Amino acid sequence: MSKTLDILAIGAHPDDVEIGMGGTIAKYSKLGHKIGICDLTMAELSSNGTVSIRQQEAKRAGEILGITNRIQLQLPDRGLLLTEAAIKSIVTIIREYQPKIVFIPYFEDRHPDHGNCSRLVEEAVFSAGIKKYKDEMEQLPHRVQSTFYYMINGFHKPDFVIDISHTINQKLSSLRAYESQFEKSNGSTDTPLTNGYIESVENRERLFGKEVGVIYAEGFKTKKPILLSNDLLGDV
Repeated sequence: MSKTLDILAIGAHPDDVEIGMGGTIAKYSKLGHKIGICDLTMAELSSNGTVSIRQQEAKRAGEILGITNRIQLQLPDRGLLLTEAAIKSIVTIIREYQPKIVFIPYFEDRHPDHGNCSRLVEEAVFSAGIKKYKDEMEQLPHRVQSTFYYMINGFHKPDFVIDISHTINQKLSSLRAYESQFEKSNGSTDTPLTNGYIESVENRERLFGKEVGVIYAEGFKTKKPILLSNDLLGDV
């Protein structure tokens, strides 16, 4: 059975992708597309929860969004450095799953791991298409069609948005699946995530939606123009 994915969304930690584009994932999953999430680290340095708990939460969140695969690498939390070994491990995943589109965190973010994740994957996407570049499994090259950037902590002017009015509840449910991160409990440490973070994400998507006349939307950035073919009047 082919592992080929239509979309591969990559994040530094389990929950990054859900924060940035959970509604988009749920939307395209419902349309029958194969979507994978790859977490580069196991978030072993998180203030709350444990690696084991976070893995269980990630599995539950993925089920809520309807993803095809959840891929877990074990690069070091707070150690996402631009090394050949890290790039090669990501190239291996890209070539194995052959995604058409890759989504990564927007590089302007308060958390250094998110920006470093973005730079690492950019390097890997480029190297994955080079014939003579050897990955860990010595697979054939694969060229990703497009790379787009989702927002985690930031509120930036998007280059395009995707209507998630019908999947916002799945997005919010996928975030609530990470109870150890977003809910206060006895003995938990106060972090930016435990103080109304989910509500702030919902408000952001509501504002993006208002800009284009829908209820909720997720915003994305791109480094290259997007081609409109025959649907210009329907999109503007």
